[in-house]
Amino acid sequence: MQIRFHNSPKEVSTMNAADLRSNFLVQNIMKAGEINFVYSHYDRVIIGGVVPTTKAITLPTYDSLKADYFLERRELGAINVGGDGEIIVDGKSYDVNKLDCLYIGKGSQKVSFKSKSKKSPAKFYLLSAPAHAVYKVQLMKKEKASPTEMGAIFTANQRTIYKYIHADGLKSCQLVMGLTILKEGSVWNTMPTHVHDRRMEAYFYFDVPDNQKIIHLMGQPTETKHLVVSNDEAIISPPWSIHSGCGTSNYGFIWGMAGENFIYTDMDPVNINDLR
Repeated sequence: MQIRFHNSPKEVSTMNAADLRSNFLVQNIMKAGEINFVYSHYDRVIIGGVVPTTKAITLPTYDSLKADYFLERRELGAINVGGDGEIIVDGKSYDVNKLDCLYIGKGSQKVSFKSKSKKSPAKFYLLSAPAHAVYKVQLMKKEKASPTEMGAIFTANQRTIYKYIHADGLKSCQLVMGLTILKEGSVWNTMPTHVHDRRMEAYFYFDVPDNQKIIHLMGQPTETKHLVVSNDEAIISPPWSIHSGCGTSNYGFIWGMAGENFIYTDMDPVNINDLR
């Protein structure tokens, strides 16, 4: 498990492309037959991915957690962006297919991940945060995730938003998770943009076609930076940073947050004319 530390706005304003990528871009978490994590000191969120192929992969623990098992003091959200899959939590099995979400609460001791077919393996994106209470394990199918149509063709951001873990959805201590699918011909996400000092955010870009890229914007609204992002890569977004992107084609992305609250609408909007 890789460890990433905090960076101040002043420090980030002086970073070059290589510095930005080493601090905020999360790569190589979706590797066949492996489970991989990055631990961020922003709200102590852990970002990960697991791609089971011929056999189940069990959620390990790590020395840096100082815990007997991974979820001893944590909660976990898992969203599948690949083929049909299965997650087994303390002996109980859940079918988690593409764009389904499973919330796994604090105290769950044994968690394993399986694919229904090695030719089309599941790809589970994982997000974990510290937890102070126990909430039950719950599965939400994409059809139940309050799909909401937003945006417009003329602003190139026509999209469908699915909300899974939030105050009015699957219950958690502090995790918030959902995803957005952009319509064909739309390329912008989260524009007009916003910040929320009360929580960090992580983006995971998926279904980005071969030979296409995302230009992800970050930084303070008046001191923006950008990162070039590929399929199955994630971005760590500090609480003070904007998080928007524009693709060379349409795509999907999972948004996940943790921090002081889990109210989906808690954000501070930024006027487009104020961006620099």
